Amino acid sequence: MVKNSCLISLLLLFVMLVQSCETANDFMNSFGFNSLVERFEGKERTAYQKPKKVMEYIGDVSDQTIIDIGAGTGYFTFRLAEKGAKVIAADVDDRFLNYMKEKMDTLQFQYPVELRKVPYDSPNLKNAEVEKALIVNTYHHIDERVNYFSKVKKGLKPNGTLIVIDFFKKELEHGPPMRYKVSADEVVEELKKAGFTSFKKEMELLEYQYIITAQ
Repeated sequence: MVKNSCLISLLLLFVMLVQSCETANDFMNSFGFNSLVERFEGKERTAYQKPKKVMEYIGDVSDQTIIDIGAGTGYFTFRLAEKGAKVIAADVDDRFLNYMKEKMDTLQFQYPVELRKVPYDSPNLKNAEVEKALIVNTYHHIDERVNYFSKVKKGLKPNGTLIVIDFFKKELEHGPPMRYKVSADEVVEELKKAGFTSFKKEMELLEYQYIITAQ
């Protein structure tokens, strides 16, 4: 009985160690690509993401250049472009970039979208290149966030805006496991260190996510 208890304890310790080493990207990529596409594009996401409300909250984007960081399947990229923005759809994963290209070709999408492969540690922006940076459900995927978002800030034009949408740091039906979540207050503190000085928090528009606007 004692041996069994020790074995169980060792197994639990091993699981904890594995989880502590696993990143949010590792966790996401444990799902097959088709499964990820369904998670990102399916009706279930539309129900909780409320894209129409989010777009209304973001406001008029016509004639603005916007980077969609971690664009994935282009969930917001295409919506922003249809509203008149020139969108840089940035992602680290060729599979998503290819998915968006194929979607654009299939739809004969005529709106201005640039597909941009970016490294994990940089948004790959020129100085003062964009009016807005949008990052949805991806903030918690980024390591060395203070350094990363200091680069985002340099890529924003004067009075430019960063919009962060991510999951509340509590047990939820949707979103990543708790160990990967970053609270709204943590986001604000990290962005302060990255050089942002003005913040607006929206905690009620979405059931599972907060929205932070930073300048």
